Amino acid sequence: MAELGSKGVTAGKIASNVQKKLTRAQEKVLQKLGKADETKDEQFEQCVQNFNKQLSEGTRLQKDLRTYLASVKAMHEASKKLTECLQEVYEPDWPGRDDTNKIAENNDLLWTDFHQKLVDQALLTMDTYLGQFPDIKSRIAKRGRKLVDYDSARHHFEALQTAKKKDETKIAKAEEELVKAQKVFEEMNVDLQEELPSLWNSRVGFYVNTFQSIAGLEENFHKEMSKLNQNLHDVLLGLDKQYSGNALPVKAQPRKKTKLFARLRKKMSSDSTPAKANKSPSPPPDGSPITSPETKTANHELEPSTLEAPGASIPKSPSQLRKGPPVPPPPKVTPSKEIKQENIISLFDDNFVPEISVTTPSQPAEAARAGAEAAGSEAAAGAEASKTEADSGSQSSLPAVVVETFPATVNGTVEGGASSERADMPPGFLFKVQAMHDYTATDTDELQLKAGDVVLVIPFENPEEQDEGWLMGVKESDWIQHKELDQCRGVFPENFTERVQ
Repeated sequence: MAELGSKGVTAGKIASNVQKKLTRAQEKVLQKLGKADETKDEQFEQCVQNFNKQLSEGTRLQKDLRTYLASVKAMHEASKKLTECLQEVYEPDWPGRDDTNKIAENNDLLWTDFHQKLVDQALLTMDTYLGQFPDIKSRIAKRGRKLVDYDSARHHFEALQTAKKKDETKIAKAEEELVKAQKVFEEMNVDLQEELPSLWNSRVGFYVNTFQSIAGLEENFHKEMSKLNQNLHDVLLGLDKQYSGNALPVKAQPRKKTKLFARLRKKMSSDSTPAKANKSPSPPPDGSPITSPETKTANHELEPSTLEAPGASIPKSPSQLRKGPPVPPPPKVTPSKEIKQENIISLFDDNFVPEISVTTPSQPAEAARAGAEAAGSEAAAGAEASKTEADSGSQSSLPAVVVETFPATVNGTVEGGASSERADMPPGFLFKVQAMHDYTATDTDELQLKAGDVVLVIPFENPEEQDEGWLMGVKESDWIQHKELDQCRGVFPENFTERVQ
Protein backbone atom coordinates (compact mmCIF):
# COMPACT_ATOMS: atom_id res chain seq x y z
CA MET A 1 0.00 0.00 0.00
CA ALA A 2 2.88 2.32 0.88
CA GLU A 3 4.42 1.64 -2.52
CA LEU A 4 1.17 2.46 -4.29
CA GLY A 5 0.88 5.63 -2.23
CA SER A 6 4.38 6.77 -3.14
CA LYS A 7 3.70 6.10 -6.81
CA GLY A 8 0.51 8.16 -6.55
CA VAL A 9 2.40 11.08 -4.98
CA THR A 10 5.07 10.91 -7.65
CA ALA A 11 2.52 10.82 -10.45
CA GLY A 12 0.67 13.75 -8.90
CA LYS A 13 3.85 15.77 -8.64
CA ILE A 14 4.73 15.08 -12.27
CA ALA A 15 1.24 16.13 -13.35
CA SER A 16 1.54 19.31 -11.30
CA ASN A 17 4.89 20.18 -12.92
CA VAL A 18 3.48 19.54 -16.39
CA GLN A 19 0.54 21.78 -15.65
CA LYS A 20 2.88 24.55 -14.45
CA LYS A 21 4.93 24.32 -17.65
CA LEU A 22 1.80 24.54 -19.77
CA THR A 23 0.53 27.51 -17.79
CA ARG A 24 3.89 29.31 -18.12
CA ALA A 25 4.06 28.63 -21.84
CA GLN A 26 0.54 29.96 -22.32
CA GLU A 27 1.36 33.07 -20.28
CA LYS A 28 4.51 33.80 -22.29
CA VAL A 29 2.61 33.48 -25.56
CA LEU A 30 -0.05 35.92 -24.35
CA GLN A 31 2.64 38.35 -23.21
CA LYS A 32 4.45 38.23 -26.53
CA LEU A 33 1.17 38.77 -28.38
CA GLY A 34 0.42 41.74 -26.16
CA LYS A 35 -2.71 40.22 -24.74
CA ALA A 36 -1.29 40.08 -21.22
CA ASP A 37 0.88 42.57 -19.39
CA GLU A 38 4.32 41.56 -18.07
CA THR A 39 5.92 42.60 -14.79
CA LYS A 40 9.28 44.19 -15.56
CA ASP A 41 12.15 45.42 -13.38
CA GLU A 42 14.64 47.46 -15.44
CA GLN A 43 17.14 47.69 -12.59
CA PHE A 44 17.22 43.92 -12.21
CA GLU A 45 17.55 43.45 -15.96
CA GLN A 46 20.62 45.69 -15.92
CA CYS A 47 22.07 43.56 -13.14
CA VAL A 48 21.50 40.45 -15.25
CA GLN A 49 23.29 42.04 -18.23
CA ASN A 50 26.26 42.87 -16.00
CA PHE A 51 26.24 39.32 -14.66
CA ASN A 52 26.38 37.84 -18.16
CA LYS A 53 29.21 40.19 -19.15
CA GLN A 54 31.15 39.36 -15.97
CA LEU A 55 30.71 35.63 -16.62
CA SER A 56 31.92 36.00 -20.21
CA GLU A 57 35.01 37.97 -19.19
CA GLY A 58 35.86 35.55 -16.39
CA THR A 59 35.51 32.54 -18.69
CA ARG A 60 37.85 34.13 -21.24
CA LEU A 61 40.37 35.01 -18.55
CA GLN A 62 40.31 31.44 -17.27
CA LYS A 63 40.88 30.08 -20.78
CA ASP A 64 43.78 32.44 -21.49
CA LEU A 65 45.35 31.68 -18.12
CA ARG A 66 45.27 27.96 -18.85
CA THR A 67 46.90 28.65 -22.24
CA TYR A 68 49.59 30.71 -20.49
CA LEU A 69 50.29 27.88 -18.05
CA ALA A 70 50.55 25.40 -20.91
CA SER A 71 53.07 27.71 -22.59
CA VAL A 72 55.11 27.97 -19.36
CA LYS A 73 55.18 24.20 -19.14
CA ALA A 74 56.27 23.89 -22.78
CA MET A 75 58.99 26.49 -22.22
CA HIS A 76 60.13 24.56 -19.16
CA GLU A 77 60.53 21.41 -21.23
CA ALA A 78 62.41 23.30 -23.96
CA SER A 79 64.74 24.92 -21.43
CA LYS A 80 65.34 21.56 -19.78
CA LYS A 81 66.33 19.95 -23.07
CA LEU A 82 68.64 22.87 -23.87
CA THR A 83 70.48 22.57 -20.55
CA GLU A 84 70.72 18.80 -21.00
CA CYS A 85 72.33 19.40 -24.38
CA LEU A 86 74.84 21.75 -22.74
CA GLN A 87 75.69 19.10 -20.16
CA GLU A 88 76.27 16.52 -22.88
CA VAL A 89 78.58 18.69 -24.99
CA TYR A 90 80.46 20.09 -21.98
CA GLU A 91 83.46 17.79 -21.72
CA PRO A 92 84.54 16.57 -18.26
CA ASP A 93 88.02 18.14 -18.42
CA TRP A 94 86.71 21.62 -19.19
CA PRO A 95 86.67 24.14 -16.32
CA GLY A 96 83.28 24.76 -14.68
CA ARG A 97 81.83 21.32 -15.37
CA ASP A 98 80.30 21.04 -11.88
CA ASP A 99 78.99 24.61 -12.09
CA THR A 100 77.10 23.89 -15.31
CA ASN A 101 75.46 20.84 -13.71
CA LYS A 102 74.36 22.92 -10.73
CA ILE A 103 73.03 25.68 -12.97
CA ALA A 104 71.00 23.15 -14.97
CA GLU A 105 69.52 21.70 -11.78
CA ASN A 106 68.57 25.13 -10.42
CA ASN A 107 67.10 26.07 -13.77
CA ASP A 108 64.77 23.08 -13.67
CA LEU A 109 63.72 23.81 -10.09
CA LEU A 110 63.06 27.45 -10.90
CA TRP A 111 60.74 26.61 -13.79
CA THR A 112 58.87 24.02 -11.71
CA ASP A 113 58.37 26.45 -8.81
CA PHE A 114 57.16 29.19 -11.16
CA HIS A 115 54.56 26.93 -12.76
CA GLN A 116 53.27 25.61 -9.42
CA LYS A 117 52.89 29.09 -7.92
CA LEU A 118 50.96 30.23 -10.98
CA VAL A 119 48.56 27.34 -10.46
CA ASP A 120 48.12 28.01 -6.74
CA GLN A 121 47.90 31.79 -6.75
CA ALA A 122 46.19 32.44 -10.09
CA LEU A 123 44.46 29.44 -11.61
CA LEU A 124 42.88 28.07 -8.42
CA THR A 125 41.71 31.55 -7.46
CA MET A 126 40.25 31.90 -10.92
CA ASP A 127 38.38 28.60 -10.58
CA THR A 128 36.98 29.62 -7.19
CA TYR A 129 35.83 32.95 -8.59
CA LEU A 130 33.98 31.34 -11.48
CA GLY A 131 32.56 28.59 -9.24
CA GLN A 132 29.88 30.91 -7.86
CA PHE A 133 28.41 31.80 -11.25
CA PRO A 134 26.52 28.56 -12.09
CA ASP A 135 24.39 28.67 -8.91
CA ILE A 136 23.51 32.33 -9.40
CA LYS A 137 22.74 31.71 -13.07
CA SER A 138 20.27 28.94 -12.16
CA ARG A 139 18.64 31.17 -9.53
CA ILE A 140 18.20 33.94 -12.09
CA ALA A 141 16.48 31.48 -14.42
CA LYS A 142 14.25 30.22 -11.56
CA ARG A 143 13.37 33.79 -10.62
CA GLY A 144 12.20 34.30 -14.21
CA ARG A 145 9.94 31.26 -14.02
CA LYS A 146 8.45 32.40 -10.70
CA LEU A 147 7.80 35.81 -12.21
CA VAL A 148 5.79 34.16 -14.99
CA ASP A 149 3.87 32.16 -12.35
CA TYR A 150 3.13 35.37 -10.46
CA ASP A 151 1.88 37.14 -13.61
CA SER A 152 -0.22 34.11 -14.53
CA ALA A 153 -1.80 33.93 -11.04
CA ARG A 154 -2.43 37.67 -11.13
CA HIS A 155 -4.12 37.53 -14.51
CA HIS A 156 -6.24 34.55 -13.43
CA PHE A 157 -7.38 36.33 -10.27
CA GLU A 158 -8.21 39.52 -12.21
CA ALA A 159 -10.17 37.52 -14.77
CA LEU A 160 -12.33 35.88 -12.08
CA GLN A 161 -13.01 39.23 -10.45
CA THR A 162 -14.11 40.85 -13.70
CA ALA A 163 -16.25 37.90 -14.81
CA LYS A 164 -20.00 38.48 -15.18
CA LYS A 165 -20.81 35.44 -13.09
CA LYS A 166 -18.58 35.46 -10.05
CA ASP A 167 -17.65 32.31 -8.19
CA GLU A 168 -16.48 33.28 -4.73
CA THR A 169 -14.88 29.91 -4.08
CA LYS A 170 -12.73 30.14 -7.21
CA ILE A 171 -11.90 33.77 -6.49
CA ALA A 172 -10.72 32.88 -2.98
CA LYS A 173 -8.60 30.02 -4.27
CA ALA A 174 -7.12 32.22 -7.04
CA GLU A 175 -6.29 34.91 -4.50
CA GLU A 176 -4.57 32.33 -2.31
CA GLU A 177 -2.48 31.14 -5.29
CA LEU A 178 -1.59 34.73 -6.16
CA VAL A 179 -0.35 35.49 -2.65
CA LYS A 180 1.71 32.33 -2.62
CA ALA A 181 3.30 33.01 -6.04
CA GLN A 182 4.04 36.62 -5.11
CA LYS A 183 5.76 35.55 -1.88
CA VAL A 184 8.01 33.01 -3.61
CA PHE A 185 8.97 35.47 -6.35
CA GLU A 186 9.72 38.36 -3.97
CA GLU A 187 11.94 36.21 -1.75
CA MET A 188 14.11 35.17 -4.69
CA ASN A 189 14.03 38.65 -6.20
CA VAL A 190 15.24 40.34 -3.02
CA ASP A 191 18.15 37.96 -2.59
CA LEU A 192 19.31 38.43 -6.18
CA GLN A 193 18.87 42.18 -6.01
CA GLU A 194 21.45 42.18 -3.19
CA GLU A 195 23.87 39.58 -4.58
CA LEU A 196 24.18 40.66 -8.23
CA PRO A 197 25.48 44.23 -7.62
CA SER A 198 27.88 42.92 -4.97
CA LEU A 199 29.20 40.28 -7.39
CA TRP A 200 29.59 42.88 -10.15
CA ASN A 201 31.65 45.16 -7.92
CA SER A 202 33.87 42.30 -6.74
CA ARG A 203 35.35 41.87 -10.24
CA VAL A 204 37.68 44.85 -9.81
CA GLY A 205 39.44 43.45 -6.76
CA PHE A 206 39.62 40.01 -8.33
CA TYR A 207 41.27 41.30 -11.53
CA VAL A 208 43.74 43.37 -9.51
CA ASN A 209 44.75 40.45 -7.28
CA THR A 210 45.03 38.01 -10.18
CA PHE A 211 47.25 40.15 -12.39
CA GLN A 212 49.31 41.41 -9.45
CA SER A 213 50.03 37.81 -8.50
CA ILE A 214 51.04 36.91 -12.06
CA ALA A 215 53.21 40.01 -12.41
CA GLY A 216 54.93 39.42 -9.06
CA LEU A 217 55.62 35.78 -9.83
CA GLU A 218 57.04 36.69 -13.22
CA GLU A 219 59.24 39.39 -11.72
CA ASN A 220 60.76 37.04 -9.13
CA PHE A 221 61.17 34.29 -11.70
CA HIS A 222 63.05 36.48 -14.13
CA LYS A 223 65.28 37.87 -11.37
CA GLU A 224 66.33 34.39 -10.29
CA MET A 225 66.69 33.27 -13.89
CA SER A 226 68.85 36.29 -14.61
CA LYS A 227 71.23 35.24 -11.82
CA LEU A 228 71.50 31.73 -13.25
CA ASN A 229 72.16 33.13 -16.72
CA GLN A 230 74.88 35.39 -15.36
CA ASN A 231 76.51 32.44 -13.62
CA LEU A 232 76.40 30.43 -16.84
CA HIS A 233 77.88 33.37 -18.72
CA ASP A 234 80.79 33.56 -16.27
CA VAL A 235 81.46 29.82 -16.58
CA LEU A 236 81.51 29.98 -20.37
CA LEU A 237 83.70 33.08 -20.26
CA GLY A 238 86.28 31.14 -18.24
CA LEU A 239 86.13 28.34 -20.79
CA ASP A 240 86.61 30.82 -23.60
CA LYS A 241 89.68 32.35 -21.96
CA GLN A 242 91.33 28.97 -21.55
CA TYR A 243 90.62 27.92 -25.13
CA SER A 244 90.66 31.34 -26.78
CA GLY A 245 93.26 30.23 -29.35
CA ASN A 246 90.82 27.69 -30.77
CA ALA A 247 87.83 30.00 -30.88
CA LEU A 248 85.74 29.88 -34.02
CA PRO A 249 85.28 33.37 -35.50
CA VAL A 250 81.67 34.36 -35.89
CA LYS A 251 80.87 36.50 -38.91
CA ALA A 252 78.37 39.28 -38.53
CA GLN A 253 75.20 39.29 -40.55
CA PRO A 254 75.20 41.44 -43.72
CA ARG A 255 74.28 45.02 -42.92
CA LYS A 256 71.39 46.80 -44.51
CA LYS A 257 72.17 49.71 -46.80
CA THR A 258 72.35 53.01 -44.92
CA LYS A 259 72.61 56.60 -46.07
CA LEU A 260 76.28 56.70 -45.05
CA PHE A 261 76.96 53.61 -47.11
CA ALA A 262 75.11 55.11 -50.09
CA ARG A 263 77.33 58.20 -49.95
CA LEU A 264 80.46 56.08 -49.67
CA ARG A 265 79.34 53.99 -52.63
CA LYS A 266 78.84 57.12 -54.75
CA LYS A 267 82.29 58.24 -53.71
CA MET A 268 83.65 54.84 -54.71
CA SER A 269 81.97 55.03 -58.12
CA SER A 270 83.35 58.50 -58.88
CA ASP A 271 86.88 57.61 -57.74
CA SER A 272 87.00 54.34 -59.66
CA THR A 273 85.56 55.66 -62.96
CA PRO A 274 88.97 55.88 -64.78
CA ALA A 275 89.73 52.28 -63.88
CA LYS A 276 86.52 50.85 -65.36
CA ALA A 277 88.31 50.10 -68.64
CA ASN A 278 90.48 47.53 -66.88
CA LYS A 279 87.97 44.73 -66.88
CA SER A 280 88.80 41.17 -66.05
CA PRO A 281 88.24 38.62 -68.84
CA SER A 282 84.99 36.76 -69.24
CA PRO A 283 84.57 33.63 -67.10
CA PRO A 284 85.90 30.51 -68.86
CA PRO A 285 83.36 27.94 -70.07
CA ASP A 286 84.37 25.42 -67.42
CA GLY A 287 83.61 27.90 -64.62
CA SER A 288 87.20 27.92 -63.27
CA PRO A 289 88.08 31.04 -61.22
CA ILE A 290 90.03 33.90 -62.72
CA THR A 291 93.25 34.93 -61.02
CA SER A 292 94.14 37.96 -63.11
CA PRO A 293 95.59 41.09 -61.47
CA GLU A 294 92.42 43.04 -62.27
CA THR A 295 90.20 40.95 -59.97
CA LYS A 296 90.35 43.57 -57.26
CA THR A 297 89.18 46.31 -59.60
CA ALA A 298 86.38 44.19 -61.06
CA ASN A 299 85.03 43.40 -57.60
CA HIS A 300 84.92 47.13 -56.76
CA GLU A 301 87.06 46.86 -53.63
CA LEU A 302 88.21 50.09 -52.01
CA GLU A 303 91.50 51.06 -50.52
CA PRO A 304 91.23 52.51 -47.01
CA SER A 305 92.30 55.91 -48.37
CA THR A 306 89.03 56.36 -50.29
CA LEU A 307 86.88 56.60 -47.15
CA GLU A 308 85.58 60.03 -46.28
CA ALA A 309 85.46 59.56 -42.50
CA PRO A 310 87.97 57.73 -40.25
CA GLY A 311 85.19 55.94 -38.37
CA ALA A 312 83.31 54.77 -41.43
CA SER A 313 83.38 51.10 -42.33
CA ILE A 314 84.75 49.87 -45.63
CA PRO A 315 81.89 49.19 -48.08
CA LYS A 316 81.43 45.60 -49.13
CA SER A 317 81.26 44.19 -52.60
CA PRO A 318 77.83 43.24 -54.04
CA SER A 319 78.36 39.61 -53.13
CA GLN A 320 78.84 40.66 -49.48
CA LEU A 321 75.81 42.92 -49.36
CA ARG A 322 73.63 39.92 -50.04
CA LYS A 323 74.58 36.43 -49.05
CA GLY A 324 75.44 34.61 -52.29
CA PRO A 325 76.31 31.01 -53.17
CA PRO A 326 79.20 29.31 -51.35
CA VAL A 327 81.49 29.72 -54.37
CA PRO A 328 80.04 32.45 -56.64
CA PRO A 329 81.31 32.60 -60.23
CA PRO A 330 83.53 35.50 -61.29
CA PRO A 331 81.74 38.78 -62.12
CA LYS A 332 80.37 39.29 -65.59
CA VAL A 333 82.35 41.70 -67.73
CA THR A 334 80.56 43.99 -70.15
CA PRO A 335 82.01 43.39 -73.63
CA SER A 336 84.19 46.26 -74.81
CA LYS A 337 85.39 47.34 -78.18
CA GLU A 338 88.85 46.06 -78.99
CA ILE A 339 91.05 47.80 -81.53
CA LYS A 340 92.65 45.16 -83.62
CA GLN A 341 95.93 45.80 -85.40
CA GLU A 342 94.37 45.10 -88.78
CA ASN A 343 91.78 47.86 -88.15
CA ILE A 344 94.53 50.50 -87.82
CA ILE A 345 95.05 51.70 -91.39
CA SER A 346 96.89 54.44 -93.17
CA LEU A 347 95.15 56.77 -95.54
CA PHE A 348 98.20 56.72 -97.78
CA ASP A 349 98.41 52.99 -98.24
CA ASP A 350 97.95 52.01 -101.90
CA ASN A 351 96.28 48.78 -100.86
CA PHE A 352 93.85 50.47 -98.48
CA VAL A 353 90.76 48.35 -97.99
CA PRO A 354 89.04 49.11 -94.72
CA GLU A 355 87.98 46.16 -92.61
CA ILE A 356 84.89 47.02 -90.63
CA SER A 357 84.64 45.53 -87.13
CA VAL A 358 81.49 45.82 -85.15
CA THR A 359 81.73 44.30 -81.68
CA THR A 360 78.59 44.99 -79.76
CA PRO A 361 77.09 42.84 -77.02
CA SER A 362 74.28 41.70 -79.30
CA GLN A 363 76.18 41.21 -82.63
CA PRO A 364 79.39 39.15 -83.00
CA ALA A 365 82.38 40.42 -85.01
CA GLU A 366 82.06 37.68 -87.61
CA ALA A 367 78.61 38.89 -88.67
CA ALA A 368 79.97 42.46 -88.89
CA ARG A 369 82.81 41.41 -91.20
CA ALA A 370 80.37 39.58 -93.45
CA GLY A 371 78.35 42.77 -93.82
CA ALA A 372 81.46 44.87 -94.38
CA GLU A 373 82.57 42.94 -97.49
CA ALA A 374 79.65 44.40 -99.45
CA ALA A 375 80.79 47.93 -98.63
CA GLY A 376 84.48 47.26 -99.33
CA SER A 377 84.54 48.68 -102.85
CA GLU A 378 82.85 51.94 -101.87
CA ALA A 379 85.19 52.48 -98.93
CA ALA A 380 88.21 51.74 -101.15
CA ALA A 381 87.13 54.37 -103.69
CA GLY A 382 86.86 56.98 -101.00
CA ALA A 383 90.28 56.14 -99.67
CA GLU A 384 91.80 56.39 -103.19
CA ALA A 385 90.42 59.90 -103.63
CA SER A 386 91.97 60.98 -100.35
CA LYS A 387 95.27 59.48 -101.40
CA THR A 388 95.56 61.51 -104.70
CA GLU A 389 95.09 64.79 -102.87
CA ALA A 390 97.99 64.14 -100.53
CA ASP A 391 101.63 64.71 -101.27
CA SER A 392 102.95 61.47 -102.79
CA GLY A 393 106.47 62.08 -101.47
CA SER A 394 105.50 63.04 -97.99
CA GLN A 395 106.85 60.85 -95.21
CA SER A 396 105.11 62.66 -92.36
CA SER A 397 103.41 60.47 -89.79
CA LEU A 398 99.70 61.12 -89.61
CA PRO A 399 97.45 59.55 -86.95
CA ALA A 400 96.02 56.16 -87.72
CA VAL A 401 92.29 55.91 -88.33
CA VAL A 402 90.10 53.27 -86.79
CA VAL A 403 87.12 52.64 -89.01
CA GLU A 404 84.09 51.13 -87.32
CA THR A 405 80.49 51.14 -88.42
CA PHE A 406 77.38 50.59 -86.36
CA PRO A 407 73.96 49.42 -87.47
CA ALA A 408 71.45 52.17 -88.07
CA THR A 409 68.77 52.50 -85.47
CA VAL A 410 65.19 53.63 -85.82
CA ASN A 411 63.32 54.67 -82.65
CA GLY A 412 65.80 52.87 -80.42
CA THR A 413 65.78 49.56 -82.31
CA VAL A 414 68.10 48.07 -84.90
CA GLU A 415 66.84 48.75 -88.40
CA GLY A 416 65.34 45.62 -89.86
CA GLY A 417 64.88 44.08 -86.39
CA ALA A 418 61.78 43.43 -84.37
CA SER A 419 60.56 46.76 -82.98
CA SER A 420 57.28 45.60 -81.49
CA GLU A 421 58.80 43.20 -78.96
CA ARG A 422 58.60 45.70 -76.07
CA ALA A 423 54.81 45.74 -76.33
CA ASP A 424 54.64 42.34 -74.54
CA MET A 425 57.28 43.22 -71.98
CA PRO A 426 56.69 44.27 -68.36
CA PRO A 427 56.41 48.00 -67.61
CA GLY A 428 59.77 49.76 -67.71
CA PHE A 429 61.49 46.85 -69.51
CA LEU A 430 65.17 47.65 -70.05
CA PHE A 431 66.87 44.61 -71.58
CA LYS A 432 67.21 40.84 -71.39
CA VAL A 433 69.89 38.82 -69.65
CA GLN A 434 70.58 35.09 -69.56
CA ALA A 435 71.78 33.25 -66.45
CA MET A 436 75.25 31.77 -67.00
CA HIS A 437 75.35 30.04 -63.60
CA ASP A 438 72.86 28.68 -61.08
CA TYR A 439 71.98 31.06 -58.26
CA THR A 440 70.24 30.00 -55.04
CA ALA A 441 68.10 32.78 -53.56
CA THR A 442 68.91 33.64 -49.93
CA ASP A 443 66.02 36.02 -49.31
CA THR A 444 62.34 36.32 -50.23
CA ASP A 445 62.96 39.24 -52.58
CA GLU A 446 65.57 37.38 -54.69
CA LEU A 447 65.14 35.33 -57.87
CA GLN A 448 66.12 31.66 -58.02
CA LEU A 449 68.12 31.21 -61.23
CA LYS A 450 69.16 28.20 -63.26
CA ALA A 451 71.77 28.36 -65.98
CA GLY A 452 69.98 29.29 -69.21
CA ASP A 453 67.08 31.18 -67.60
CA VAL A 454 66.16 34.38 -69.44
CA VAL A 455 65.38 37.36 -67.20
CA LEU A 456 63.62 40.58 -68.24
CA VAL A 457 65.39 43.44 -66.46
CA ILE A 458 63.21 46.27 -65.09
CA PRO A 459 64.07 49.33 -62.98
CA PHE A 460 63.76 49.49 -59.19
CA GLU A 461 60.66 51.29 -57.92
CA ASN A 462 62.93 53.21 -55.54
CA PRO A 463 66.41 53.75 -57.06
CA GLU A 464 67.84 54.29 -53.57
CA GLU A 465 67.13 50.63 -52.76
CA GLN A 466 69.33 49.29 -55.58
CA ASP A 467 72.63 47.83 -54.44
CA GLU A 468 75.70 47.92 -56.62
CA GLY A 469 75.95 44.81 -58.76
CA TRP A 470 72.29 43.78 -58.32
CA LEU A 471 69.46 44.04 -60.87
CA MET A 472 65.67 43.85 -60.63
CA GLY A 473 63.87 41.57 -63.05
CA VAL A 474 61.33 38.85 -63.75
CA LYS A 475 61.89 35.51 -65.41
CA GLU A 476 60.63 35.54 -68.99
CA SER A 477 58.80 32.23 -68.44
CA ASP A 478 57.01 33.57 -65.34
CA TRP A 479 56.03 36.80 -67.13
CA ILE A 480 54.63 34.94 -70.15
CA GLN A 481 52.64 32.57 -67.94
CA HIS A 482 51.31 34.90 -65.21
CA LYS A 483 51.72 38.51 -66.37
CA GLU A 484 51.86 39.45 -62.66
CA LEU A 485 54.86 41.62 -61.96
CA ASP A 486 54.42 42.06 -58.20
CA GLN A 487 54.42 38.30 -57.49
CA CYS A 488 57.18 37.25 -59.89
CA ARG A 489 59.81 39.98 -59.81
CA GLY A 490 62.93 39.91 -57.66
CA VAL A 491 66.57 40.97 -57.48
CA PHE A 492 69.53 38.92 -58.69
CA PRO A 493 73.32 39.39 -58.98
CA GLU A 494 74.35 40.86 -62.31
CA ASN A 495 77.63 38.89 -62.39
CA PHE A 496 75.69 35.62 -62.71
CA THR A 497 74.13 36.70 -66.02
CA GLU A 498 75.05 37.89 -69.50
CA ARG A 499 73.16 40.49 -71.47
CA VAL A 500 71.52 39.04 -74.57
CA GLN A 501 69.30 41.94 -75.74
